[in-house]
Amino acid sequence: MLLAQRRSIVDFFIQNIMLFITIVSIIPIILLWSYEVYGISIGVIIILLLATYTVITTTIGMVEALRNGQVGVDLLAVVAIISTVAVHEYWASWAIVLMIASGEAIENYAQSKAESNLIKLVQSAPQTAHIVSESDIANLNQTLEMTDFKTVDVAQVQKNDVLVVLPGEIVPVDGVLLSASAVVNNSAINGESLPVEVLSGKALLSGAVNGSTVFCMKATSVAKDSQYQRIIALVDTARNSRAPIVKTADIMALPFTVLSFAIAGIAWAVTGVPLRFAQVLVLATPCPLLISAPVACMAGTGRLARSGIIIKSQEILEELSRVTHVFFDKTGTLTKAKPEVIRVDLPEGETTQYSKNEILIYAGMLESYCVHILANGISSAAFAVLKSLQQEMSNNNTEIDGRDALSNQVSAEFKSIVQDFASVQVEQVKENSGDGVSGIINGHAIRVGRFAYATANEFGFQTVNKVTRFQELQADEMSAYVSIDGVLCGRIVLRDMPRKESSNTVEQLHALGIEQITMLTGDKKKSALTIAQQVGIDDVRYGLFPEDKVKAVQEVADSGVSMMVGDGVNDAPVLASANIGVAMTSGETTASSQTAQVVIMNDDISNVANAVIIARNTQRVLMQSIALGLGSAVICMLLAAFNFIPVVVGAFIQEIIDIVSILWALTAMREKD
Repeated sequence: MLLAQRRSIVDFFIQNIMLFITIVSIIPIILLWSYEVYGISIGVIIILLLATYTVITTTIGMVEALRNGQVGVDLLAVVAIISTVAVHEYWASWAIVLMIASGEAIENYAQSKAESNLIKLVQSAPQTAHIVSESDIANLNQTLEMTDFKTVDVAQVQKNDVLVVLPGEIVPVDGVLLSASAVVNNSAINGESLPVEVLSGKALLSGAVNGSTVFCMKATSVAKDSQYQRIIALVDTARNSRAPIVKTADIMALPFTVLSFAIAGIAWAVTGVPLRFAQVLVLATPCPLLISAPVACMAGTGRLARSGIIIKSQEILEELSRVTHVFFDKTGTLTKAKPEVIRVDLPEGETTQYSKNEILIYAGMLESYCVHILANGISSAAFAVLKSLQQEMSNNNTEIDGRDALSNQVSAEFKSIVQDFASVQVEQVKENSGDGVSGIINGHAIRVGRFAYATANEFGFQTVNKVTRFQELQADEMSAYVSIDGVLCGRIVLRDMPRKESSNTVEQLHALGIEQITMLTGDKKKSALTIAQQVGIDDVRYGLFPEDKVKAVQEVADSGVSMMVGDGVNDAPVLASANIGVAMTSGETTASSQTAQVVIMNDDISNVANAVIIARNTQRVLMQSIALGLGSAVICMLLAAFNFIPVVVGAFIQEIIDIVSILWALTAMREKD
């Protein structure tokens, strides 16, 4: 830590060498002021040397800025130095040199501070990868020393390469886990600090940090196409871009320069005192425009990044502050896209020897081996019920699901399953894509899936007639039927539930003055209206094809600032059609970031409102910093024109104005309640 601090001090000294030379020069200037060479004070000669060097380097920088299309208003500083020398105000000349040198140091500090959150993302990018041969994979499970791997630049990794990731290292590219399990931290991707366990065959995204165990993975993407590298590409684009308001500030600097010269010239002409010209110009500071504006924008961009929101360019930051209409996709955006169990239905008018909990747990044990859309919801609900029952039984409660577990054979068997779940035998699991899953659990033949599949015999013939045995499903409900030993026992009903943050986000957007909020979905009317009502959206467009969504968004894009929030590749066309396309993703999934201008990395829909809040705060801080700096400068120039501010004092006041306006611009980084 101490070494790093020393290195940081040395770097600061090297970057701002002129500042230190100017400060240290005050000692020989004072000591040698009374000594002359050819009738000129040595102290004055030192000041003239500093002034000449500053004028030359500043002029070169000004010309270079003009070549890059930026206004070179350092002309004010150059003329101020020349004018103070002309009227023999040498200490004022020294003060202006100090002001310019310290201004550069402040600018470097402010820019570095504003970019700090973005720099952290860039510095965390994976640089190398360890490639192993498939024959060495088995050795990894025995001892690391037995495995020979080759360390290469991450750009050399190819698809299907087998990689080893050591403890504490960053996952270099997107891939799938080959080892039995791994614990990774996705905080660099989605801001979630808690580690997560990944099982064999599951996806790993670049940027995740390995825990304490070596694991093996297979690359599914090359580096440039992997998740974290796409984030870095967005960050680099944002860092190198310039917001329209920053470009406007550059343009505004020109009339400010003209105004400054006008005040200085009038003061000289009216009073006939050349010193007044210098007095005014030393207070003419364009820093609130040239430095504060870009610093505030970069600080706001970094603040977004810290919240898990990456923008493609600073132009988007300004657009975000002016959003007038927000469109939401339904599935996976307003909802979780992970159907959850809401109830278990038993056949109406029939008795069954199995309780709802038994049906759910039997089904959940099979579904834990499957990957279809309903599997995770059923297995998660089953194991939640199982855990709850185990807790009840540990409290000596023999009642399970309203029946005495000791009163009949089935319940006694179920009780043994709950008590000793690890010993349950699950065999012959077979998933039939599109139909369901079957298997044997403790000798019972279980089927979970479509009605026809659950009720078919071993030869595929339906064993029961489909009669009205269950209530009709609602439009937004899905179901899986369960049969045990050839008898249809129940139906598990699931629903794609709204995210818990969705309604709060819609409410917050309304509170921000964004009244036009629309849900776009290809779902049927009843399902769409149900979700819309739950999250508080009144304007619902349902039954839409992708081209219909694009048309709906484009109608607004020409009259206001539209924002489209979605997820997945199927949202790419409509994201591209909006003024601002927002793609939501997480540390476990990728997003269509190629067409989106904003990527929410932590899959948190509340960040839609946060992005608007941060953008508006950034714009407010930016305008305050410009108004504060320019207003103070103009007032002080007028006071100097009437001889209320001496030239040397004016140079230091100008420095204070710069510091205050720049530091105020940095407040765009602060957390807001």
